[in-house]
Amino acid sequence: MKRHFLTLSILFLTLLSCKNEQKKEVAVSKKATTETKNAISETKIIPVSHATAVIEFDNSTIYLDPTGTADDFASFKKADYVLITDIHGDHMNLNTLKALELSNSTVIAPEAVAKNLSELKVKEIITINNDETKSFSNFKIEAIPMYNLRKEALKFHSKGRGNGYVLTIANERIYFSGDTEDIPEMRNLKNIDKAFVCMNLPYTMNVESAADGVLAFKPKKVYPYHYRGTNGLSDVTKFKEIIKEKDKEIEVIQWNWYPNRKKE
Repeated sequence: MKRHFLTLSILFLTLLSCKNEQKKEVAVSKKATTETKNAISETKIIPVSHATAVIEFDNSTIYLDPTGTADDFASFKKADYVLITDIHGDHMNLNTLKALELSNSTVIAPEAVAKNLSELKVKEIITINNDETKSFSNFKIEAIPMYNLRKEALKFHSKGRGNGYVLTIANERIYFSGDTEDIPEMRNLKNIDKAFVCMNLPYTMNVESAADGVLAFKPKKVYPYHYRGTNGLSDVTKFKEIIKEKDKEIEVIQWNWYPNRKKE
């Protein structure tokens, strides 16, 4: 009888222990999910002007195509990384780069850009070219081709010179198009959470082409940027209307990339 009671007691304690372990596993799972969501929500992208932005996450700061003056970056932490897409002055501005304190910054850029940066006092220059991937401690970068398709625009951006980028930060994939037209490499992107897409003639593409490309790769959210051309600002309202008419699942978010202009 005592042996039978002892057996039942052991069985009961074993079952109780299993239930407690299951509860712990569920708690850990919920905590991990919460931490992942928080990590994504804490990634901040702040527009500065045109193609210039600051990205803040996990105690790291990236300056994307920094242009303008040092004062434009005075309210931000110093850059851990500087990410540059192309050689043109609205993306690679040597005066801006020299004015910023970058002695502890890693510059990441295509070869055509990197070879022009020898005078900079930086921590390191890393070259990344089309279709290459670089991994860092808390994010990953994929270099996406960016170039012109129209015959009359081929002189602006040749294939292989500059990069668009997909940044993977805390399981979120963020695409910056750089200067490009509606190219196959953009249309074939997968699982993009946020897409920053250019649209300015004659240098890149019109709003119709930009919308068509976005509708092909279907990001969760799209942000028109780099939309100042020779005839002023592109009609980003029309871009939004095209997207919403054809795919209501894609959220179009309009930021002010030209704060010094009185009218968008």
